[in-house]
Amino acid sequence: MAGSCDRTLRTYPPMIPANRLPAQPVRWQQLWREAITDPRELLAVLGLSGHAGELLPAIDTDFALRVPRGFVARMRHGDPADPLLRQVLPQAAELGDVPGFTRDAVGDLAARSANGVLHKYEGRALLVATGSCAVHCRYCFRRHFPYADETAAANRWGEAVEHLRGDASIHEVILSGGDPLSLSTAKLAELGNALAAIPHVRRLRIHTRLPIVLPERVDAEFHDWFAALPLQRVVVLHANHPAEFDAAVDAACLHLRDAGATVLNQAVLLRGVNDDADALAGLSERAFAAGVLPYYLHQLDRVTGAAHFEVPDGRALALVEALRRRLPGYLVPRLVREIAGEPSKTPL
Repeated sequence: MAGSCDRTLRTYPPMIPANRLPAQPVRWQQLWREAITDPRELLAVLGLSGHAGELLPAIDTDFALRVPRGFVARMRHGDPADPLLRQVLPQAAELGDVPGFTRDAVGDLAARSANGVLHKYEGRALLVATGSCAVHCRYCFRRHFPYADETAAANRWGEAVEHLRGDASIHEVILSGGDPLSLSTAKLAELGNALAAIPHVRRLRIHTRLPIVLPERVDAEFHDWFAALPLQRVVVLHANHPAEFDAAVDAACLHLRDAGATVLNQAVLLRGVNDDADALAGLSERAFAAGVLPYYLHQLDRVTGAAHFEVPDGRALALVEALRRRLPGYLVPRLVREIAGEPSKTPL
């Protein structure tokens, strides 16, 4: 696959007003089931079947493809270097053993404090809610995480909630995964009800990619539950490129804000995807047009299988400096790295 992204400017779908959910929306579970899981089918849909020999690895990478068809529809037809395609298509480069890249890149297992509960930072606890995702990003830092043994939603969140209840220093609960919005709204409501009964918990933060890759997940049932939750609500989305936004994503972001959530975006700096100033500036502008504030730009977590996405620190710093010259300060994300054992993200 090409090692650099298309440097030409393009026009991205504009944001359109979306005042309410459709009366009879397609259920998100159906769209989930219809996701593409065969790399050759994905290439065929994009008119790239003739490139299969050069693009696909000869052997299994042990990390399955999954991508919703709505996200595929935003990819450029016939372009093997499309930045959205590059994020999800298995590559031979994943099979290499690169020094410094490990299976537990950010020290998750050492931070375990209860089943599916990671406690790294003061005042906050992270729940690994599920191992399921609507999309499998090839750079995922938890692609090797032992989800079968570490899922906070097990037993109706029992062990996780008991841990939170017993630690009065925890004021914010972070839902991660996998993707927590892959759980049913009823399952999320079990947790919400339990958290609302803990006096020292004030905020629920959800880290999710579903409103980007499967925006139909933010349906009326989810909106109504989330809006009624008696906690401060923060949603951190994960989009890496401006082409990931379309009218359906805009609508999902609007419904999250309408439910009372502060909506932020974090991106990962990825070689061949967004490692140029035009793509990053376009991402900040397009996210903000959808009512989403840029939050973090992460340097790649050095997980086994993702080394081909790494961007050198010098290049990363130069890109952020270019953003500072081009954008107002509130649209410049903070460039950070997560280092195992550190008490916070490390600014670069």
